[in-house]
Amino acid sequence: MSELYSKYSEKPWSETFQLVRRCMDKTRADTKPCETIKKCMQKLQEALNVTSVNAMVTRLEMIAKQRGLGSHRSPTETACYLTADLFYLEVLLLPGGGVEDVKVAQHGEAPESNVSLLQLLRMKRFEEFSVKLDDLASLYNVPGDSDTKIKVYTSLQHLQKDLLKISNLPRRLIESNVHVDMVLNGRIGSVMSCREGNPMSIQYYISPSDVLMEMLCPGESSRGQVAMVVVGASGTTHRLQMESLIPTPPQVDSVGLPVFRPLSEASSELLPAFFLLKLQPPLPTLNSFIHKMSQITEGVVNVTPETGLQGEPIFQLIKQAGLEEKNYKMSGDGKDAHFLKTLPDTELQSYVFGDAEWKCDSWKGALIHTVPFTHPAHVPALLELLRHQSVINILLASCISSHEHQPGIACDLNCEILPESDCSFSVAFSLLDSDSLAVLMVSVVDCRQVQCRLLTGGLVDHSLDDYASRVLTRCLSIPITMRAIRKRMASMRPPACLISEPASVLKAESSPSTTPHHAVDSVPATIPTALLSPEPMEEDGLPSPPGHYVMSVAAAPAVDVNTDAVANPSPCASVGVYSHWVASSLPAELI
Repeated sequence: MSELYSKYSEKPWSETFQLVRRCMDKTRADTKPCETIKKCMQKLQEALNVTSVNAMVTRLEMIAKQRGLGSHRSPTETACYLTADLFYLEVLLLPGGGVEDVKVAQHGEAPESNVSLLQLLRMKRFEEFSVKLDDLASLYNVPGDSDTKIKVYTSLQHLQKDLLKISNLPRRLIESNVHVDMVLNGRIGSVMSCREGNPMSIQYYISPSDVLMEMLCPGESSRGQVAMVVVGASGTTHRLQMESLIPTPPQVDSVGLPVFRPLSEASSELLPAFFLLKLQPPLPTLNSFIHKMSQITEGVVNVTPETGLQGEPIFQLIKQAGLEEKNYKMSGDGKDAHFLKTLPDTELQSYVFGDAEWKCDSWKGALIHTVPFTHPAHVPALLELLRHQSVINILLASCISSHEHQPGIACDLNCEILPESDCSFSVAFSLLDSDSLAVLMVSVVDCRQVQCRLLTGGLVDHSLDDYASRVLTRCLSIPITMRAIRKRMASMRPPACLISEPASVLKAESSPSTTPHHAVDSVPATIPTALLSPEPMEEDGLPSPPGHYVMSVAAAPAVDVNTDAVANPSPCASVGVYSHWVASSLPAELI
């Protein structure tokens, strides 16, 4: 190395770079590339400024090799092509290394300009360009020859057409905001068809805080839960459609979904692939939900998450996903998790997750990145489960912060979150001006129904259950709901209804200290008025007399509603955490 250094110390970088490139292009007896030379080559290319056509072409060729694609220049040397079996990219070059246009041509289709790829190359953000190119290649990530890949791509196109047909079936509008209504109440959410080389995507859920952020900063960034529709390789063959399975005109069943034609040998083929819902971001999912997905797809779902099927406590997975810490590890030390939440007027709330209680099997899960399926009829049912799981995650995430307990900080409210039955948990908290405890039972019936019941040892006021359900459904935030309940109870007379015996033991009296990080906690939450219409809720076996009410996203206002409950009748009523955002629009009882 010292001899090489002395030999080339006086030579320019460009000459050294060309020499290394010529060595890389030479045929070797050993076809396995030298990893050390490849890394050196990559570092050299990244160190050089792209100020010429040759430099741009060299950088594109390196990216193509990294992604397993071919590359070549046009005869006129004014374009560079990155090629695969079923698509290619045409990069039109300008003198000085600039890029005039980037076109994507998929199998059997005319080239189409891709604005996002063009902007990345013009700004010389090559790493992001490489990631986008990998997403495009994932559309055809199946083994086999070109004929097999063409058949898989054809099947994917027919699936996409059927999903668009399902999405476009006429239905009653529930929300005043058309986009929010499509995401929350559409049969498969809001569908964005394949364009500019990007796969079809489905926005299947959006939280109240995301709705508000979209109103305050429209188009700033994509929000909510999204699933891309792609294909994946399979060790076994599956029968996939080779034509549309929805007749024209479509026939609708009793639940509003189309009636599909059966798969036959004429309308399908056995292929070594299946379809995938690629979740962005990955979703912490309960093992019971994973089992339900397997039943929907008739055993196709074979989840192999990083954490394994034995599962981890769901709140640990939610914290990991929310913080997006690559080096984050489950504590596994047997200690309870303490979190501190900050609300307006410097109010502090403490939340405790018991380690032993949350290790129960019914509340263990895994971080899911993809969901395999083979038939368009699977998609609506799968997305309903993903929506249901999203609501559970948002509620629990509202109690989780980025840092855990630090002693010496006094809190206005101490709460303990305990798992109950499937999709139900309890919040034990201290009452105002009392050493007694109360328990708020929260049951997530589905993605559109959140039921609340307040358990105390004194007189029962059913309007508090209805009121808590209204607030929680509107904001999907436990801290906001707890603040509203305590203020509502403090304003009620007589105060003798406070309980003297706790319904659950509060484990931690010390207070955590941290700053809230989750979006639900850092912005006000808003949902249109249709979400606030009360309707009688069904009994689920919790210890409370009948006559409670639940907020339903999907249903119209029901008959015989409880008109005594306090609700904000104005559209987009805000329930907030940080009052400096929209303090003037907060209901008085929630500030």
